[in-house]
Amino acid sequence: MTAAAGDGRTHAAPADEYAPLRSRSYLGLLALAALLGVPIAAVAYWFLQLIALIQKWVYTDLPRGLGLGREPLWWPLVPLLLAGLVVGLTVRHLPGRGGESPAEGFHAGGVTRPDALPGVALAALTGIGLGVVIGPEAPLIALGGGLAYLVVWLRRRDVPERTGAAVAATGSFAAVSTLLGSPLAGAFLLLEASGLGGATAAAVLVPGLLAAGTGSLIFLGLDSLTGHGTFSLAIPHLPPAHRPTVAQFLWALAIGLVAGVLCWALRRLALLLRAQVERQVVVLTTLAGAVIAALAIGYAAVTGKSSSDLLFSGQFSLPQLLTDSAAYSVPALVLLVIGKGIAYCLALSAFRGGPTFPAMFIGAAGGIALSHLPGLPLVSAAGMGIGAMIAGMLKLPLSAVLLTTLFLGAEGLTVLPLVIVSAVVAYVLSVRLTPPASAARGSHAPPQEAKPAT
Repeated sequence: MTAAAGDGRTHAAPADEYAPLRSRSYLGLLALAALLGVPIAAVAYWFLQLIALIQKWVYTDLPRGLGLGREPLWWPLVPLLLAGLVVGLTVRHLPGRGGESPAEGFHAGGVTRPDALPGVALAALTGIGLGVVIGPEAPLIALGGGLAYLVVWLRRRDVPERTGAAVAATGSFAAVSTLLGSPLAGAFLLLEASGLGGATAAAVLVPGLLAAGTGSLIFLGLDSLTGHGTFSLAIPHLPPAHRPTVAQFLWALAIGLVAGVLCWALRRLALLLRAQVERQVVVLTTLAGAVIAALAIGYAAVTGKSSSDLLFSGQFSLPQLLTDSAAYSVPALVLLVIGKGIAYCLALSAFRGGPTFPAMFIGAAGGIALSHLPGLPLVSAAGMGIGAMIAGMLKLPLSAVLLTTLFLGAEGLTVLPLVIVSAVVAYVLSVRLTPPASAARGSHAPPQEAKPAT
């Protein structure tokens, strides 16, 4: 106790919020994080490679093996009907319902129960691998965190909630960093999504970064051994970006406004559709897969482009869209944005996965279409579209700016001021349009399925 000057009153000394970081148990957590980062990064690496192999086999190798030559126009119906059926059955019958619904936005934190891990993996591999317009980041976070927790849970079934959450966070860091190709990007994304700060952020960040750092050595080593390559957001060989002008800043405001309204509409419609899907989850998830396939078939028939433009998360096709943008007419780009937006909304309502990469693709395609207008260069337009859509859909403006900058590589630094403006405008408008009840269930709230195992 210390005496207050002048009045004789006493006050308790302020608590040391960083005391847990000096404890012996925290050193043990750091050692565990370093060890867990290695196997979890390896699992994440092969999980992502398996998704890529499934996509190639289903849409390229299988049609040829059946004597159909190149992918027939009607082919997407086959895998997407199967995807809807399998994911619907997974959500209906398996523990954990295949993971969290992406219609609620991007989540971080919580612990995936051990008995829910098979359902999360099955729903993600089936949906993402067979062409649903959804990303892999949410399943990776759930699987990485769940596997890390499982290691501790197998030794001690009564894991304290706080310890379990910290261990799960280290696994999530390692897994998502494998996808983004950078421990820093993964840490930034998860910390902003969780809303942590102060000593709590430090307690989670340090072991998470350690796990991601040791894990990065593993997926870099697997690259040299397998030749499959690493996962990186950076796009090579982009045209040079020009210094921002006043006209481009005005475009940034306009793109941010349009993206904010679009993101709000997509989330709102996805939540409305999800309420209907949950009444007959198997039938309506299968129907959602069929509609996504019909959209891809229609796009391919009208434009002469591949249905893969509209299908999948866009993680692998986005670089080609930017480097080959001259091959796309404005009507084709507009049709792509509309079709992929509807497919994205259906995927959010019925399937399991993450919302990030489809939003990036839609933003890039819309930006490329706008770049045909005066005063708006290609890279600047695409960057503004990507940043605005990430900020509006994920409600994470800082992560939106970071991911867009990493994605555009060296050119990202040039257009960074424009990306900041478009992302902030889209974020503010999206938040203002979201009803308070929905905002309370936003990206900082943990999903119901993510409670610690007991």
